[in-house]
Amino acid sequence: MPRYFIDLHDGANFVRDMDGFDLADDAAARLKLVRILGRIAQEFASEPERQDVLAIVRDEAGAGILRARLSLDIETIETA
Repeated sequence: MPRYFIDLHDGANFVRDMDGFDLADDAAARLKLVRILGRIAQEFASEPERQDVLAIVRDEAGAGILRARLSLDIETIETA
């Protein structure tokens, strides 16, 4: 079974996945990526107006096969 690695970067911190996941194929890696980003979205802080996370999925050879960006942008609406 192929091994995939999901690296994360939030603009200040880079986390390189050294363990990886044994997944059936690229489609399974995509699903794993979406699930991880969903968990990250649930943990976004409420204070900053903008938060971004960039994720890159690498295959066993280290080649990037998927890239995803998760963003939260909160803006106060001024009323007249």
